Amino acid sequence: MTTASERPTTPDGAPQASEALVRVRHRRFAGARTRVLEVGPKPERPRSARRRRALRGSPSRPRFVLFHGYCDSADTWTPLLRQLAAEGSSAIAIDLPGFGEADELRDGPILPQMDAFVSAVVKDQAAHGDVVLVGNSLGGTVSLRAAQNRWLPIAGVTSIAAPGFSDTWLVRAIRKYPLPLRMYASLPLPVPGKVIRTVADSVIPRLLYATPRPSGDEHVRRFLSLFPDYRSTTWRLNQARRLVEELDDCYELDRITAPLLVVACGRDRLVRAAGGTMLHTLVPHSRLLVREDWGHCPQLDHAEEVHQLVSHFGEGCTRTARTARTASNTVTPPTAITPDAAAS
Repeated sequence: MTTASERPTTPDGAPQASEALVRVRHRRFAGARTRVLEVGPKPERPRSARRRRALRGSPSRPRFVLFHGYCDSADTWTPLLRQLAAEGSSAIAIDLPGFGEADELRDGPILPQMDAFVSAVVKDQAAHGDVVLVGNSLGGTVSLRAAQNRWLPIAGVTSIAAPGFSDTWLVRAIRKYPLPLRMYASLPLPVPGKVIRTVADSVIPRLLYATPRPSGDEHVRRFLSLFPDYRSTTWRLNQARRLVEELDDCYELDRITAPLLVVACGRDRLVRAAGGTMLHTLVPHSRLLVREDWGHCPQLDHAEEVHQLVSHFGEGCTRTARTARTASNTVTPPTAITPDAAAS
């Protein structure tokens, strides 16, 4: 998060309206405490299950739920949140377990823990509108997996650069050649922190942006803080290897029925644009957008375009959900058959 001194202000020194509307709080989902960034009208929090069901079935605007990627946090969505706030939309961005200010992941497989967390979030947020998931990278993966559960009230999904379909050599190397990672972890003397920071300073901007930015960039600094020394870098690399291994056969895409928008990025150095095309092919009712000039995290350097895309798609999802509700409420009940009619 930006500090108070870094926040944009009006000429009289007051925070800009869109900035002031980003609210920060902490909540628990599936037993994990996490940080939530929220914009839009403060939602009513009904206490009774009956009231929650009533609100869930009422017409509404989309409730955007934003999930970040690996080693990222809810802060990645701050530019988009500000633009959604300016137009009066309702949205939250959440730190996934193990990242940002969320509780650490437990031992064992990572994706099942993410599934439980995301399911709890979706069920909670469905009381505030038609839930439209927006996920980047790992966030795209957990959003797709949530959409596979037809019992979850999901109005639509936007998946941006989800891995596991056609990844670049860098991701494939982590999966297929773990030996270099093990050798790095077993060095008799740790690599000096200065060397690690120098390497990270060179690599991270190239992974985040289509056009690399300097290390002074706010989001680059946030990622660099995750790799301050040998120990933390080794731990993150091992965690990444576990996660990449779990991506094999992690999808059951034939179970997805919700509207799906697939976004593929031509200058992505982690997930090839061909992966988006493959996902689109495997989910025939999905829509595909390929942007050759976007990198792995387009919400950072193409925030305005991502905002227009997400907002337009979300409105469409809401209309579809509203039509489905109307149709289900106007179904003519079956005519009762009397004994005499049955006998004849």
